[in-house]
Amino acid sequence: MLFFGGDYNPEQWPEEVWAQDVALMRQAGVNIATVGVFAWSDLEPEPGRYEFGWLDRVLDLLHDGGVQVALATPTASLPPWFTLAHPEALPVTADGVRLTHGSRDTYCVSSPAYRAAARNIAGRLAERYAHHPALAMWHVHNEYGTDCRCDVTAAAFRLWLQKKHGDLSTLNEAWTTSFWSQRYSDWAQIGPPRATQYMPNPAHVLDFRRFLSDELLDGFIEQRDLLRAANPDVPVTTNFVQGGWVSVDHARWAEEVDIVAVDHYPDDAGAGAEEQTAFAADLARGWGGGSWLLMETGPNLIYTSGRMHAKEPGRLTRHSLGYVARGSGGAMYFQWRQPRGGAELFHSALVPHAGPDTPVFREAIALGRTLRNLDVAATDQPAARVAVTWDAPSWWALQGPGLPAGDIDYLGAVRQAHRALYRAKLQTDFVFPGVSTDLGDYRMIVVPHLYLVSDEAAAAFRDYVAAGGTLVVTYLSGIAEPDSRIRLGGYPGAFREVLGMRVVEWHPQAPGATVALSADLTAGRWIERVETAGAETISLYADGPLAGAPAITRNRYGAGSAWYLSTALTDDSLQTLLHEIAASAGVEPVLPDLPSDVEAVRRGDLLFLFNHGGRPATVGDVVLPPGGVRIRSADVEGAPVGRG
Repeated sequence: MLFFGGDYNPEQWPEEVWAQDVALMRQAGVNIATVGVFAWSDLEPEPGRYEFGWLDRVLDLLHDGGVQVALATPTASLPPWFTLAHPEALPVTADGVRLTHGSRDTYCVSSPAYRAAARNIAGRLAERYAHHPALAMWHVHNEYGTDCRCDVTAAAFRLWLQKKHGDLSTLNEAWTTSFWSQRYSDWAQIGPPRATQYMPNPAHVLDFRRFLSDELLDGFIEQRDLLRAANPDVPVTTNFVQGGWVSVDHARWAEEVDIVAVDHYPDDAGAGAEEQTAFAADLARGWGGGSWLLMETGPNLIYTSGRMHAKEPGRLTRHSLGYVARGSGGAMYFQWRQPRGGAELFHSALVPHAGPDTPVFREAIALGRTLRNLDVAATDQPAARVAVTWDAPSWWALQGPGLPAGDIDYLGAVRQAHRALYRAKLQTDFVFPGVSTDLGDYRMIVVPHLYLVSDEAAAAFRDYVAAGGTLVVTYLSGIAEPDSRIRLGGYPGAFREVLGMRVVEWHPQAPGATVALSADLTAGRWIERVETAGAETISLYADGPLAGAPAITRNRYGAGSAWYLSTALTDDSLQTLLHEIAASAGVEPVLPDLPSDVEAVRRGDLLFLFNHGGRPATVGDVVLPPGGVRIRSADVEGAPVGRG
């Protein structure tokens, strides 16, 4: 069974609305509701005084209506009484400013008072609801990622550093503290990275982000263990959220949740929304080892910079089925009913302010019917022969100080690599060399901006190529060891041997600059002076300061080959190149010769066909209407899902 539903906030509505909500949920085919995410002040209006009666009635009502519950612990939003009693638990910014109550996520995860209060409310919920018949899963907290730089955090950070490095001598070496007279002689001298006169130590900043990921994880585990102890049969999860501000290494966290659950909100109103949907789903499937759940997305809005863009008819369906096609255990949304007030009063919802007689709710009814009729198991997952690397610490390092260009974009580079494969119609997985050196049996692996590489990971990549794999490495990969110390002897240090070349100079280009390459390729933003040492030159710089020098190389290594891209290719050029490399590696599209706007994804025995264009498209004997979806299998053919 696929989940279909989303966040439900009955505490925001009078009780007579609840029965209406359940009736509408039944009409739409909703079978799960996330309840209680931001309800702490309604559950515990005063310290030690609990009001669970309303939640009892909500869960009973949902259960009677055939709707299961993902019951949340409300620890992402503290009640006012707590912050009044414990102002020291409010977070401190890097500028030393202590934030005040008035928003969500305003807490210090290292605060003993906060952690105790979080354990207490989680324990109370576990005691009361662990065996409630509506309970399908626990949803701990919400979108972990809050940062704090207070003195309590500083003490926790020092303990983490002692555990990681062992002694100050090792830390001083890892952080290169001889630079700018930063050598530490006492642990008490170390605090979180705070506002300073010039640039902070990048190794210090990187270790702090790793610490935050571990500290937040400790807070999650404390609640998870309480919930598991109350009923080990109920799975526990939290919703992963992606963003440059999020100091959470989700690939590591995935080992601690029973279900990898992901929130995803595309931020491009054009075709980029579909590409981002595929990217987020493939990444989540990698975190989950094949199994995952879309916990939140916007049903009827796309949030672009400064604008809320209404989804066109059919787009809710295409996006939702796009996640499912790529392995999600269902489609869930934020939120069920649009609120009348509060900071997110215009946030997307299945039941908008205009009510159920609206395009979004009518489309939700049709989508619910489609999901109910899909015969798909969690073990049925897309099978890919090409993968892209992902490493959160490399992202964090490339956000650090002192880099040779201010517009280095790790997420953009990984998205571009995935987008090129997506446009080439290739199903794609993700691998996580910072967490596991198991690179699978992929025929091709693309390595964009993998800045931090351990010796073990470098050896795994060499073994992969020697055994017959095809490796494609971009600039800014293999540059540093995991503690951000540069590998000497020329870039890309960790990959020089397998690539048969080295880089001796970087030439970051001005924004908007372009450079021509041979083989009708175009690039910009970044070029490098490459010296080959066994590799063959595939493409040369055709103009600019490096005209005539190698731009793209290929090295035969063992039974495989390793490519190096020393420049930032345009989307079209990267797609052309990766498509050619994939073809030579034996990687083929799900279906050949698809129209440009049509996407095909195979999950188990099901084939999903998506027409993202504005005109009808034909695939074999299937005619897809504009914006339509069709799902087929070996023995069951799904009805076409069109616009409206």
